[in-house]
Order: sequence, then C-alpha cells, then structure tokens
Amino acid sequence: MGILNATPDSFSDGGAVPENALAARVARIIVEGADILDIGGESTRPGADVIPVEEEWRRVAPAIDFAVAAGALVSIDTRKAEVARRALGRGARLFNDVSALTYDPGSMAVAAEYAAAGGVICLMHALGDPKTMQQDPHYDDVVREVRDYLAARVAACKAAGIPRAALIVDPGIGFGKMLAHNLTLLRNLHAFREIGCPVLLGASRKGFIGTLSGEKDAARRAPGSVAVALHGAQQGVDILRVHDVRETVQALAVDTALRAI
Repeated sequence: MGILNATPDSFSDGGAVPENALAARVARIIVEGADILDIGGESTRPGADVIPVEEEWRRVAPAIDFAVAAGALVSIDTRKAEVARRALGRGARLFNDVSALTYDPGSMAVAAEYAAAGGVICLMHALGDPKTMQQDPHYDDVVREVRDYLAARVAACKAAGIPRAALIVDPGIGFGKMLAHNLTLLRNLHAFREIGCPVLLGASRKGFIGTLSGEKDAARRAPGSVAVALHGAQQGVDILRVHDVRETVQALAVDTALRAI
C-alpha cells in the first residue's frame, strides 16, 4: 500500500501538492509497485488538528480521480463518513479509518456500503485522538489490549451486518504508543492474526524509527522503514503501508528469494 498524502502538514511528506503534479505522483507510486494507493487529506500526526469535511474532500478528490483513471485500487484514509462516502462514489474500494469507525457516528453505515460494493474496511487501533494521543499513553498489556480492542471492533462490524471477509485490522503503530509499546507490538504482530482478519502494518518513517536510528528527518528514514517492513512480512503481515514503495518492493523480493533457498 503506497501512501499519497494530499496534506500540507503530514509528519513526513507534508506540503501542498499542485493538482498538475498529482497525476505524475500517482503514476510513480503505481509504477514503483504499489498494489493499493492510500490517499489521505487530513494529517493524523501527533498534535494535528481536525479540518472541515469540504477542505479534506477538496484535497483528496483530484488524487482519487487520477488513481481510479490509472486503474489503481484506491483506499481513502479518513475518519469522516462523508469523505468516505464521496470517495466510494468516485471509485475508492477501501475505507481506511484510524479511529476504527468510532470518530464519526455515520462511519459504520458507510462501511456497510463499502462492504456491499465489494470493498473492504481497515480498522485501526488508536489510544486517544491525534491531538492528544502521545500525552503519556498507558497500557498494562499493550498486545492484549490492542488485540482485544480490534477484536471488539470486528464484532461491532459483524453486528452491523459487515462480514469478517470485508475487514482488515491494524495495530496502529505510533498512535497513542510510546517507543516500548511500539517495539512490543512489532515483536508480537503474529498475535493479531488470531483475530481472523488480514493484518495491515503502517510503520513507515514513524518517530520510533527516528528515535532508534537518530535520524530526525522523517523523509530520510527509508532504511529503517524497510527493516520494519521486512520484519512485518516475516511475521505474516498481509499489507504494508509505506512511503518508500520501490525500496520496500525490492527488499521484499530479495528477502522472499532468500527464504526460498
């Protein structure tokens, strides 16, 4: 899953993208080997503010159109039901919600629309909202608590008529987690397969990689990001959400060949 942030304030690649540059950016991510293009218009970095629906839609709509026209499988990264609904109407087939459908009361109904159209929904764990999530998050057993939360959200979706086959789970690396929490989750990614849904890992360029490596510039964390991606793949993660698509695809190809020997 290649990331396309149509935001001016994302932690890694924020900056207004002129509409005439979007098509080339979409094409590059696809050519580099992404199977899914994840498009987001609202930053969920620590401390980020909420933006209005119309502003978020204004940012993502052109990118969705370019991606659909290019034949990409499009994911909309949003917490807002109306943005997700509009994206479905424009051809998106994956609703990637960092709040696991809890932020917007209308999101569960929109998720059902995605499922009915043959789409899928990604449910992510986050402790708190982006504005406050890194203010001393606490867990007694981070793996158990995150797994139980995601299992409960899967059950809520099933109760709303959304089949398990339409659901993906994401432990939410960096969302209300300190370094020790992130490392514990990454060492135990296999535990999330017990939920019975595909597992998505989104750790690309995140702050814990900078902490471990000493690299303050998020855009220069590709090597650490690739290392985490390989670790995730070796633990059975199904989808890797990454900024550095070409580097990750190449590393996975070599790693797969080596393990086949």
